[in-house]
Amino acid sequence: MGTFKIEGGHRLSGEITPQGAKNEALQVLCAVLLTAEKVTINNIPDILDVNKLISLLEDLGVKIQKKGKGSYTFKADDVNLDYLQSDQFKKDGRGLRGSIMLVGPLLARFGKGYIPKPGGDKIGRRRLDTHFEGFINLGAKFRYNKEEHFYGVEADKLKGNFMLLDEASVTGTANIVMASVLAEGKTTIYNAACEPYLQQLCKMLNRMGAKISGIGSNMLVIEGVETLGGTTHTMLPDMIEIGSWIGLAAMTKSELTVKDVSWDDLGQIPTVFRKLGITLEKRGDDIYIPQHKEGYEIQNYIDGSILTIADAPWPGLTPDLLSIILVMATQAKGEVLIHQKMFESRLFFVDKLIDMGAKIILCDPHRATVIGHDFKSTLKATTMVSPDIRAGISLLIAALSAKGTSTIHNIEQIDRGYEDIDTRLRAIGAKITRV
Repeated sequence: MGTFKIEGGHRLSGEITPQGAKNEALQVLCAVLLTAEKVTINNIPDILDVNKLISLLEDLGVKIQKKGKGSYTFKADDVNLDYLQSDQFKKDGRGLRGSIMLVGPLLARFGKGYIPKPGGDKIGRRRLDTHFEGFINLGAKFRYNKEEHFYGVEADKLKGNFMLLDEASVTGTANIVMASVLAEGKTTIYNAACEPYLQQLCKMLNRMGAKISGIGSNMLVIEGVETLGGTTHTMLPDMIEIGSWIGLAAMTKSELTVKDVSWDDLGQIPTVFRKLGITLEKRGDDIYIPQHKEGYEIQNYIDGSILTIADAPWPGLTPDLLSIILVMATQAKGEVLIHQKMFESRLFFVDKLIDMGAKIILCDPHRATVIGHDFKSTLKATTMVSPDIRAGISLLIAALSAKGTSTIHNIEQIDRGYEDIDTRLRAIGAKITRV
């Protein structure tokens, strides 16, 4: 189990460039299975979860060539379907949440897709019903081996259908879209997720020859085609990492520039940070965060009542940023209610922040009230364990702002989502050591 030692209380400065988007990578990498032709993908982040998926594709028989930093070509012209039934796949697939998105493309192109129950973050139940109900609506037969926790879907030929999703699941929508592009006839997906990363997937598939309309809305219409071809795709920057760097700058009273953020794809993120009192300047496609020498003050609602920040499906605020916003609020002037609606165990890391001196009331598994210190009292260094990716980065930000030297164990959770984070933080002045 890896460990970070962090000497807090130092101001940072300079520029930091966000990595490619983790959540987009897990979708578009699976899409390479939909064609026998070469697909080139650029700006792939070098992180554990993505590298595990690339290894899974390689074990499936996909020919992979690294062209440069973050740039790979994939050719799935000789896929080994027997690997899907192997003990090795049952072990490897279980270690990665994103492996579920292999099923849609495999089902569409080869008539069968299998997956062990995926792992991932310990943030509460993350059901797979939306994925498999979508496949069943397209005509697939579903089976589940309870003893091995092994899922399977099979179909001679998928047929387009109308479906109203019971939740606007991003991965569920992506999986159903990838299954639908090679189905016979028209598929309509209502209550579809419409995150920028899903839009990226749909645009990539259209360049490969798919016929998807309604991109960016909650109703996608897919006209099935016989085959797809190759393409080149460049991934967006990771909006969660962008939010992480904004939070880091505010908490450490640092002057930072976040480079090449793709402002048009950030949605409500800049607005929410401004509600927390953070000054953000748009400089071309960069975000400039000046030094908040006097701190930052949380806005109230216009009637004077306490601000609530809650997650919601896009174009609402992504749930992945709530942990970072909660940590930032601990040093703000004012109070805020954080309402984590979409995951049931994601706020349980607040006990670590309370140990550091934060004023937080955990109302229930979904809501926490934060009373900010207004920098009149600094957080105290402590020893922590990272429970998931986003809580891990939040605890890291808290440690960088705290007085003293903190220790964070289980940093593999952070490495799952953040590329070479200690090196990049040292480049802007952080005192962080990987043990």
